[in-house]
Amino acid sequence: MTARFAADLGARAVQLLDPEAAHRATVRLMASPFSPRFHVRCDSMLATSVAGLNFSNPIGLAAGFDKNAEAPNAMLRLGFGFVEVGAVTPRPQRGNDRPRVFRLREDEAVINRYGFNNDGLEAIAARLKRRRRMGVVGVNLGANKDSENRIDDFVAGVKRLEGLVDFYTVNISSPNTPGLRALQDKKSLIELLSRVTKARDALAVKAPVFLKVAPDLADADKADIASAVIEQKIDALIVSNTTIARPEWLKSADAAEKGGLSGKPLFLPSTELLAEFYEALKGKTPLIGVGGVGSAEDAFEKIKAGAALVQLYTALIYKGPGLIPAIIEKLPALLKAEGFSSVDDAIGSGV
Repeated sequence: MTARFAADLGARAVQLLDPEAAHRATVRLMASPFSPRFHVRCDSMLATSVAGLNFSNPIGLAAGFDKNAEAPNAMLRLGFGFVEVGAVTPRPQRGNDRPRVFRLREDEAVINRYGFNNDGLEAIAARLKRRRRMGVVGVNLGANKDSENRIDDFVAGVKRLEGLVDFYTVNISSPNTPGLRALQDKKSLIELLSRVTKARDALAVKAPVFLKVAPDLADADKADIASAVIEQKIDALIVSNTTIARPEWLKSADAAEKGGLSGKPLFLPSTELLAEFYEALKGKTPLIGVGGVGSAEDAFEKIKAGAALVQLYTALIYKGPGLIPAIIEKLPALLKAEGFSSVDDAIGSGV
């Protein structure tokens, strides 16, 4: 039995558990000495650089899986080119009441309303400090639900995690913290990004700052975000977080649950939004495509729509960790078939 087959078999078995229990069990396994390790050879044409960081391949783990930075190295050993932990808030946070995560099997999707449950900045900083440095690991920064000043929360995260991560993601796009998405308003966004970048620039160790946006944006919001990102010299834009929209064609019984929808139904709208931002930013800011990626073909579509890097998470629930080496091994052939010699050559080619 190969390591990949065994890991995928285990992933299917854990789906017999309640979704949140399955999530916790998987994180604990990955944080243990028994976590699977794949020997994945990355073709040199997959190597790329974004915001001064070097990536062996463009496929990353999105935030939300390893909320408390318990297993970033183990996830890198599955073949990911980079890992994003969190979201982390300054103070520990319980999150929303259970049940708060729902599998939509028929739709290869998930709805979650976790609400930034995490161990807090101090505990996560301590884990990251103990970590043996390898690969590219970033952190998704959030704000406490009851915070009096949410911008202060993001600044606190930047300062406390100095030298412990390779990039910071400012997450103002989760639908599960009331009022958080209001920070996407132009005036609020400029104030937020200005203060975050100023705090970063004052540090001895300066890591890139990324911004993660929602897919549910009006045209005016898109223009404001693009303008703010350029004005504040943000290092990359992540498109996009989960959606509050519910396509009429969803089949699963839990499709009407409140929260953010991720997985296959998010692929098309998030990819269309990615292409819009690629056109709006005109190459001035790198893009990271996330939403519904479940195959090498999906990752390639994100790249052609403008993504320099790609993230995924939900597809792992249904396809298991063997999905990562499968994407990495097939992507070079897809690039070559369309005449590209590297990931960089293909970025935005479909826009």
